[in-house]
Amino acid sequence: MLLEQKKKKRVQIIAILAIIWFFVTLPLPWLFTTPDVVRPQLFILLQIIGFISIPFVVLAVVWTIKPELTT
Repeated sequence: MLLEQKKKKRVQIIAILAIIWFFVTLPLPWLFTTPDVVRPQLFILLQIIGFISIPFVVLAVVWTIKPELTT
């Protein structure tokens, strides 16, 4: 029972870290203030940001699962 609660907590922490990371890296003002001409560039930029963010999210997951790897 205790092990199950630990796993649930880890999954929640990983999900929160991933959401925070993707939210922080998005250029949110561009989503609401850009003209239609710049919008295709914005979508390409968002794809690049998402692709670059994947290793950092994986790193956060690994460090959450095995904290001894941080030392």
